[in-house]
Amino acid sequence: MTMNKELIGEALGTLILTLFGCGSVAVAVLFGEYGSIFQIAIVWGLAVTLAIYVTRHICPAHLNPAVSVAMVVGKRMPARKLAGYLLAQFIGAFIAGGLLLLLFNPSIEAYELAHGIERGTAASVDTARMFGEFYPNPGDATVATVPMALAVLAELVGTFVLVLFIFCFTEDCNVGRPDSNIAPLFIGLTVSICITLIAPLTQACFNPARDFGPRIVAWLGGWGSAAFPDTFGGIFVYLVGPILGGVLATLFFLYVLEPAMKKNKQ
Repeated sequence: MTMNKELIGEALGTLILTLFGCGSVAVAVLFGEYGSIFQIAIVWGLAVTLAIYVTRHICPAHLNPAVSVAMVVGKRMPARKLAGYLLAQFIGAFIAGGLLLLLFNPSIEAYELAHGIERGTAASVDTARMFGEFYPNPGDATVATVPMALAVLAELVGTFVLVLFIFCFTEDCNVGRPDSNIAPLFIGLTVSICITLIAPLTQACFNPARDFGPRIVAWLGGWGSAAFPDTFGGIFVYLVGPILGGVLATLFFLYVLEPAMKKNKQ
C-alpha cells in the first residue's frame, strides 16, 4: 500500500509540473505571452514548487528520473523502488502532454494554418517544442547551432546544479539549509535559474520524464518524425545528460561536500 501511494504521488506530481511548465511554453508559442525566458522559467519553478508541496506527504516527490536515480546512487532510496518510480513519472508526464494537446489542439491548428505549417514536417518543430525539447532551442534565432556534445554538457550541468542543490537544501549535514517547510520553494527557484542559463541552448530539460512523456504525445498527435528529429542525439541530450549530471552531483555531494559539512559541524 505504501508503494502504491508513492507511485500515485510521483505520477501526480510529475503531471502537475509538466502540465503547467509545458503549458507556459504552449502559451508563449501560440499566443505570444511570456515575453522572455525568465518568465517561462518562473512558471516552471512555481510548477515544480507546487508539485512538491502537493505530493510530498505521500511520496519523496522526486518527480524526475534523474533525481530518483541520484537518490538510489546516494543510498537515499532502495534500488528496488526505482523502476516503479520511473514508470510513474513517465506516465504522469504523458498524461500531462495529452491534456495539453486536448486543451490547445484547436489553437495549434489555427497557428499552423496562419503560419503555413504542415504538422509532421520539419517546420512543425515550431509547435512540437511545446511538448518535447529540441536543440538548439527553436525559439531562439540567435543560437545558430548547438552540437550534440555541447547540448549534452548543457543538460548535464543544469541537472548537476539542480540535484546538488536538492541535497544541500534537504540534508541535515548542511546547517545552512532552509527550513523543510520552504525547501520546495528553493528547489523551484533552482529550476528557474537553471532554465535561464540553459534554455537558449536546449530548452532546458533536466528531467527525462518531462521530455519523453509529452514527446510521445506529440508523436501520436500527428507530428510523427518531427517529434523525434534526432532520436540518437535526443537520447544522449535529454536522457543520458540529465541522468549523468544527477549521478555526478550525488558523488560530488557524498565525497566532497558532505564530509566538509560534517567536519564543520564538529
